Amino acid sequence: MLNIMDQTAVNAVKLIQNPLLDKIMVFFTSLGDNGIIWIILMIVLLSGKKTRNKGVVLLITVITVFILTNYLKEEFHRVRPYEYMNFIPKVKTSGTSSFPSAHSAVAFAVFGVYYFYNLRYKYVIGVIALIIAVSRFYLEVHYLSDVLAGIALGLTVSYILFHVNEIILKSVKINNVYNILKRFFTGESQQ
Repeated sequence: MLNIMDQTAVNAVKLIQNPLLDKIMVFFTSLGDNGIIWIILMIVLLSGKKTRNKGVVLLITVITVFILTNYLKEEFHRVRPYEYMNFIPKVKTSGTSSFPSAHSAVAFAVFGVYYFYNLRYKYVIGVIALIIAVSRFYLEVHYLSDVLAGIALGLTVSYILFHVNEIILKSVKINNVYNILKRFFTGESQQ
């Protein structure tokens, strides 16, 4: 039995589905397949001297979200909408369970890192992440609650890892300042 929110979303999607919108949504959902778009963004960040640290945070965030979504899928074993309603989906899926949406989680984890670091193109990435998330329930491979849980997971993990990284960087800076001051006042030379 579907909850009211998921059933309402399924009914609403049926009202707006059309061949043109289907093609657009298939295109956007394919951007999240295999994470190619996100890997490209990671490479861009990792290759820049000023953005390398943010690239590392992005990499750790995406890996963490990927592990967590796979763990949750194993725990919940939620049947996908097309399986529940017995029809052939418009796109292929990984064959894993429906909850949470990994496409949505990873897309919003990437957006979260870009947003929290105030990186260029953060809003473009946010729009792409949102369309990818919407495409997952539009194409009926996820319920709306799967997508919302994925969005929440991606943003939460990116927020936590952003702050952990900031704490580590401040700690390193404080230690560096402490060591410089110690050497200055004690006359110790650097080895």
